Amino acid sequence: MSALPTFSFHTTAEEVADVFAHEIRGKNVLVTGTSLNGLGFETARVIAKYANLVIITGYNEERLKLSEDTIKKENPAAKIYPLTLDLSSFASIRKAAAEVNALEGPLHVLIHNAAAFGASASFAPTVDGVETQYATNHVGPFLLSKLLAPKLLASATAGYTPRVVYLSSVAHGYGTGVDFDLLTNPKAEGYDAFKTYWATKSTAPLMAIELSKRSKGKINAFSLEPGLIFTASMENKVVSTIMKGTGALTPEGKPAEGLPWKTLAEGAATLISGGTIISTVAAAFDTRLNDQAGAYLADSNVANDKRAAHSSDPANAERLWTVTEKITGEEFTF
Repeated sequence: MSALPTFSFHTTAEEVADVFAHEIRGKNVLVTGTSLNGLGFETARVIAKYANLVIITGYNEERLKLSEDTIKKENPAAKIYPLTLDLSSFASIRKAAAEVNALEGPLHVLIHNAAAFGASASFAPTVDGVETQYATNHVGPFLLSKLLAPKLLASATAGYTPRVVYLSSVAHGYGTGVDFDLLTNPKAEGYDAFKTYWATKSTAPLMAIELSKRSKGKINAFSLEPGLIFTASMENKVVSTIMKGTGALTPEGKPAEGLPWKTLAEGAATLISGGTIISTVAAAFDTRLNDQAGAYLADSNVANDKRAAHSSDPANAERLWTVTEKITGEEFTF
């Protein structure tokens, strides 16, 4: 077998998928948040070239159908299952999980890509009483993982361990970490949408660490930062205003020059592979990551040194897990 290549800042998801085609073949993969012009869509698109089944999700059925049609137009043989899922609603998550669990075959990879990013500048709790960004970026994915865990575990063999991938962000290190007070006692007083986003992204590395630990080798979980990418979310009025304020976007709403912007394809690469190299596509399929469960990835490389101290703390990880069990009313054990 030839040596695997070295990936870089500019490696695309498609290039990583082609390298790991053998690992992707026959796999069933669920990717959350797959709207067009987003990382989740790009991830699903390239994985669909080889996978047995790719489950794509979204809360808007029309946009979900558009994503499905676009993938199938490029690859008519792709097996795509559109799943309506609103991660801010426990009821929607339970309904979607039941639908997935009823499908034939196990689930090999779960990729938590969907995220709420300053969708509202003001405090907005969900119907379940959770702050919206925490609900979508952390609590919802936790509940979904718990409900799909048996289907993930069913994919395990002597030579394969199922994987869960959490998308974080370089922004996870901007603040002080999880705001446990806002998470457990949501309130409008002192609310800051941008800081809350940073805090919610600090949960991803903690969950990758804790899920890997609690599953005792039965599930390998990873977190990653995809890089600075101009996606459809940045066209949201609130998000655009915030990004202009930081200087990341120009007054016209375009990517500012001089910053390390990646294309969608380059950003999605961090999701597929692994080992010393990781991308969304890398984190999901590179066999070189098999003995590095819980690792944090950046630019398709294991980069635990880039994981903030508050998102590396085992005590924080354990506390977050326990608190989230109480919020969801679900004990997540193995």
